[in-house]
Amino acid sequence: MKLQQSLDKLKEKIEGKMPSEYVEIMHQSTRDLEASGIGDQILKEGEPAPEFSLVNQKGEVISSKNLLKEGLLVITFYRGVWCPYCNTDLANLKRYTAQLNKLGATMVSISPQLPKYNQQIVEQQGLNFDLLSDRGNEIASRFGLQWKMVDPLKSLYNEKFTISLPNYNGDDSWTLPVPARFIIGKDGIIKYAEYSVDYTKRPDPEVLIEAIKSL
Repeated sequence: MKLQQSLDKLKEKIEGKMPSEYVEIMHQSTRDLEASGIGDQILKEGEPAPEFSLVNQKGEVISSKNLLKEGLLVITFYRGVWCPYCNTDLANLKRYTAQLNKLGATMVSISPQLPKYNQQIVEQQGLNFDLLSDRGNEIASRFGLQWKMVDPLKSLYNEKFTISLPNYNGDDSWTLPVPARFIIGKDGIIKYAEYSVDYTKRPDPEVLIEAIKSL
């Protein structure tokens, strides 16, 4: 089953159990984010990628500069352990890690959540790549991916879903990254970029494999 088919089934299951007003709040928030023009600010192919040094799930500092010395760098931006769509995406991505490595690429995931939550999902999913903690979405912002959750979506998450982003992320900004993937060349230039303002939509990892093969 393709990744998007799995996500569509997951969405049907999750939203099918929700009051219609909750579903409409989430859908409207996605429409509002798309209408905001955030896609225009997200970094594109051919642009230089921001450098970073972030702590992984083990507390180790991981540097993009050092990773690029090894070869291509694949970055996927992840919202958090509380997001079932993101978790499904990560579980699917781990099946491609060995193939990416064979093609000379290293994959990492970047999330605003605290390292302990990154460690939690690594253990739950048996992930074979690093999850890096981007406090305050600083790196996500430099990639043009950061957005701020506001009411009524914020209240829905906080009060109805009991998902408090400050607890997970360690700050009260209520910001998240748009889910996105980038392939960075050894020269630090973005060779491939994709994003989805709708967090329930994710491209199949086969696209990454084909993009790397074409480089």
